[in-house]
Amino acid sequence: MTETNENKQLLHLVFGGELSSLEEVQFRDLNDLDIVGIFPDYASALVAWKAKAQATVDNAHMRYFIVHMHRLLNPSEK
Repeated sequence: MTETNENKQLLHLVFGGELSSLEEVQFRDLNDLDIVGIFPDYASALVAWKAKAQATVDNAHMRYFIVHMHRLLNPSEK
């Protein structure tokens, strides 16, 4: 079964944690990473990212990221 572009999954991972400094992306404690989830498209990942980022806005060291998993799984595809 082949997938069309309309129903192709473009998986995105949303995660975050507290950084050890504001100058680089190095997490203070890897055991405390917050894995928000894996989402089927960028739009839904962005909604989750915004919610987490806004909920932790008072902590300057807390950062959330969106990882384009589909690019890691299929690096030859764009």
